[in-house]
Amino acid sequence: MNVGGKTYQTIWMEGSSVMMIHQNLLPFVFSIHECKTHWDTCMAITEMIVRGAGAIGAAAGFAMAQAYLSAPEEDMEDYIREARKDIESTRPTAKNLFYAVERVFEAGKLSRINAVTEAQRVALKDTEDSRNIGRFGSALMGKRTNILTHCNAGWLAFVDYGTALSPIYTARNEGKEVFVYVDETRPRGQGARLTAWELHNEKIPHLIIPDNAAAGLMASGKIDMVIVGADRIAQNGDVANKIGTLDRAIIAHFYGIPFYVAAPLTTFDAKCRNGKDILIEHRNPEEVLYQEGLDANGNLVRVLVCSPGSDAYNPAFDVTPAKLITGIITEKGIVKAQYQTIKKLLTNA
Repeated sequence: MNVGGKTYQTIWMEGSSVMMIHQNLLPFVFSIHECKTHWDTCMAITEMIVRGAGAIGAAAGFAMAQAYLSAPEEDMEDYIREARKDIESTRPTAKNLFYAVERVFEAGKLSRINAVTEAQRVALKDTEDSRNIGRFGSALMGKRTNILTHCNAGWLAFVDYGTALSPIYTARNEGKEVFVYVDETRPRGQGARLTAWELHNEKIPHLIIPDNAAAGLMASGKIDMVIVGADRIAQNGDVANKIGTLDRAIIAHFYGIPFYVAAPLTTFDAKCRNGKDILIEHRNPEEVLYQEGLDANGNLVRVLVCSPGSDAYNPAFDVTPAKLITGIITEKGIVKAQYQTIKKLLTNA
């Protein structure tokens, strides 16, 4: 991505440090966060300094490599296994995290340097997959397309390009007219804060909408298609994604609007039979009760926005049944959200 005339990836490794764009500060402050140890990287994943399926995967792979670099010669095996356990406990829903950890864990058995090399390969593959998703997704769009997206599945959610936003960037580069309706995506506002920041940065026309405005827009014919990302996809095509995705799928199905999921094969879980097998992460209720923003003096502040004394329910994801999904945009092409198709795709991967 290009920010202020300089090219960035969402996350990368320099020496033994993992560098990442600090997403909790966006869109108000653009800052690079350094993680010097695998534990620092674990905390960055947990606290959502880095977030999004592909970026979490890259961070987890780098964290595993950091663990190999810092492991003592004596009791190295125990150290590495404990580090793996810590990394895998940071975000339980995102399949890319477990994919990356497994790859780097196995590679590191040969050497510390091999672990770092494999982590870099995982990150590079994430970028290449995202670029190809953009190419296949753009082919779905005509000369002018109005798109609804939910949460953030753009540059910031992957090493670069993204999934749900990659087709939008590709279409724009091909000369197509694209307008994006951006769900605010409560409670953390990844749409309003991150997707909108990306689109503004790329000068792509868009509007931030309240989460509960999507149905009205669909009813009035203002949305041609919906594209969302995914954090885990089951064998039968059920998809776990940011909370609120299921709502959009139900509404789109009612109004006959195509609903696409964009995700690389690393997000598919061959061991997960259906959506009921997906572990849903539940986060701190304070994310619902409090919001962050700028005060009159331009300072970033956190304020209570709900009834004092009330508690909140905060699942991070929900599961959209395969029958509501028009297709899944992968780096290999667009596939049906059904068992046989997915099994064949993963077998040939």
